[in-house]
Amino acid sequence: MEDAHAALLDLDNSTSFFGVYDGHGGQAVSKFCAKFLHQQVLKHESYSVGDIGTAAQKSFLRMDEMMCGQRGWRELAILGNKMDQLSGMIEGLIWSPRSGSLKAVEDNWSSEEGPHSSYDGPNCGSTACVAIIRNNQLVVANAGDSRCVISRKGQAYNLSKDHKPDLEVEKERIYKAGGYIQYGRVNGSLNLARAIGDMELKRNTTLPPEKQILTANPDINIVELCEDDDFLVLACDGIWDCMSSQQLVDFVHEQLKTESKLSAVCEKVFDRCLAPTSGGEGCDNMTMILVQFKKPKSAPSTSQPLDESNDQQVTRGNLSISQHSFFSFFLFFL
Repeated sequence: MEDAHAALLDLDNSTSFFGVYDGHGGQAVSKFCAKFLHQQVLKHESYSVGDIGTAAQKSFLRMDEMMCGQRGWRELAILGNKMDQLSGMIEGLIWSPRSGSLKAVEDNWSSEEGPHSSYDGPNCGSTACVAIIRNNQLVVANAGDSRCVISRKGQAYNLSKDHKPDLEVEKERIYKAGGYIQYGRVNGSLNLARAIGDMELKRNTTLPPEKQILTANPDINIVELCEDDDFLVLACDGIWDCMSSQQLVDFVHEQLKTESKLSAVCEKVFDRCLAPTSGGEGCDNMTMILVQFKKPKSAPSTSQPLDESNDQQVTRGNLSISQHSFFSFFLFFL
């Protein structure tokens, strides 16, 4: 199982954070993101002035920076396979700086000296699909082919774009950076065009992180929640390989007619997606977070359809949910 997740109802006293991380080549990067990405969002200077989108975008890119060097190697080792975990803990005892000798950067990520000081980052990687809710504003940041979908009056709207190599904007960046696409995969390896980690595809020193063969740079989508919004789903491609966004929304709506436990709804989604035998569609790791909005009973509805056409879009409805509304969530993973 290489997926990870983060679900924090109280990132601060007015903000909630949900993230799905679909790892590949190992579990270390997805678990690293689950542990640190929301912390970086919270610490970023843009977050303190209300610019959550910029804080999220910078935090995605910051993950790649943090995973390099001695400190990055040690954290990944502890989060990775069992053989590396012991080595990481031992090096933490030997090489991590003592209080008073920290060489800290602005976000308090201390540097360390040790046998892996020249470590240039992991070869495994992870998608990252994040939803941040503050009052009536929803900010979605995505890199990779995990997906965020909102149900508005039963209609499914994709709030993220699956970053596949065959998209023109991805092709252009890949080719300009010296990469190639073979059998639908970046450099014949990855079937997605954006991810955190995979540092062997990000080593062109003449290019910024946003223009590497593979980039962690996320699309940012900002939406104003309205009274017509039913629920939000974040899920990895193990779900979307088996169901379209609208099929999943319809399925969840049908289940919610008779089932009040979100955990049971998630379980039924997985039962629907799981392959009856091994091999092929329905055999991928699956992770899903279901966030249900609970609304005031008397508020009117004047929402507008969401525009899914732009690469980096900002969509705003007319009516906001009351700031006193709240929501519940459940996550489930296999």
